[in-house]
Amino acid sequence: MDGSNIDFQISPETKIGALLDKFPGLEKTLLEMAPEFKKLRNPILRKTIARVTSLRQASAVAKIPLAEMINKLRNEAGIHEEFMSDEAIESLSKEIPSWFSTARIVQSLDARPMLERGEQPINRVFNESKNLKSGEIYELITPFLPAPLIDTAKEKGYLTWSKNEGEEVFKTYLTPKT
Repeated sequence: MDGSNIDFQISPETKIGALLDKFPGLEKTLLEMAPEFKKLRNPILRKTIARVTSLRQASAVAKIPLAEMINKLRNEAGIHEEFMSDEAIESLSKEIPSWFSTARIVQSLDARPMLERGEQPINRVFNESKNLKSGEIYELITPFLPAPLIDTAKEKGYLTWSKNEGEEVFKTYLTPKT
C-alpha cells in the first residue's frame, strides 16, 4: 500500500470495517495474523460485526498484543508512525522502579545487530528470560523503545522498565512479578 491515506488513523479504537473500507488489502494481513479473523470473508459478518468491532477488541479475541497488531497494520498500510501503548509509555518513565538494581541483571542482549539484519529478538528474549528467578533482571538493548515486546512481557507477567540512554540506545529491563 502506498500510504496515500495518511489522514486515516489506525488506533486501538479504529473499527475493522472502517479500516478495511480504507485499506481493503489489509484483510489478508488480518487473516494471516489470526485464524479467528477468517469470519471477515463472510459479507454479512463484514457488514455487521466488523462495523462495531475495534482493533482493541479484535486483539483481545485473537490474543495478539494490541501494539503488535496496530504496528503491523500501519506498516502494511504505509503508515510508518509507530504506535506505543500506554503500558509501553509508562515503562519509559524516568523514575527508577524499586525492583531495579544493576547488580540483579543476570542476562543481557544487545539486539541492535539482530534488528539491523531484519531479525526479531522477541522469541529469543522470552526463551532466555523464562527461567529468571525472583529478583533477577533481563536487560535488552535496542535502537528504539520495543513497545510490542513490552506489552507482551506485561501480558506474560513481567515487570518492565525502559530508559533512553541517548540516540538510538534504549535499555529495557524485565523481571518476573513476585
